[in-house]
Amino acid sequence: MIQIKVFTFNPFAENTYVLWDETMEAAVVDPGCYERSEQKQLTDFIESNQLKVTSLLNTHCHLDHIFGNEFIKDYYKVPLWIHPDEMEVLQAAPLLAEQFGVPFHGGGTPDHFYQQGESVRIGATDMEWLFVPGHSPGHIALIHKDQKICIGGDVVFQGSIGRTDLPGGNHSQLINSIRTQILPLDPETVIYPGHGPSTTVGAEKRINPFLQ
Repeated sequence: MIQIKVFTFNPFAENTYVLWDETMEAAVVDPGCYERSEQKQLTDFIESNQLKVTSLLNTHCHLDHIFGNEFIKDYYKVPLWIHPDEMEVLQAAPLLAEQFGVPFHGGGTPDHFYQQGESVRIGATDMEWLFVPGHSPGHIALIHKDQKICIGGDVVFQGSIGRTDLPGGNHSQLINSIRTQILPLDPETVIYPGHGPSTTVGAEKRINPFLQ
């Protein structure tokens, strides 16, 4: 059974997730750890719980979600997974950081691209990934249907949706992704977003003004 720990890091208040199962093998999803104190907070949790990090997963490659990519890759010697359509976003991150006035040293080199029909294995647990572009061109969400879990990145927030005014964003594409990929999930599925508190598919169907 997948367990989840969330950390909120960096000036953008981004949610970083650690996922693991009974094997104690773990994945770090969207490491936003920016300051050394944030890096230590993340590694202290992993080590105190005797987890073995085996993969680094990006839902997408916007700056705030990849601050810690190189650190996690180097520290745990694990492969970085991204969607191939996110390569341009990853490569543009240093320029975006400059525009925001934030020092940035690179988001790491991807080692594996999500492949159609491929599951994401965390220990003994297989998670599916969904292609949900719109906030960014190659955005994905990680789901476990039986456990009713969705690691959603910046697609759906509590009462809101991801912004689409950054390069590669597309509002109609995002709405279509949500309607065709996220809303058909079990209403009790918990959405763990890239910012803010968790929510559920059912709640967003009822209250989210962007989805009415």
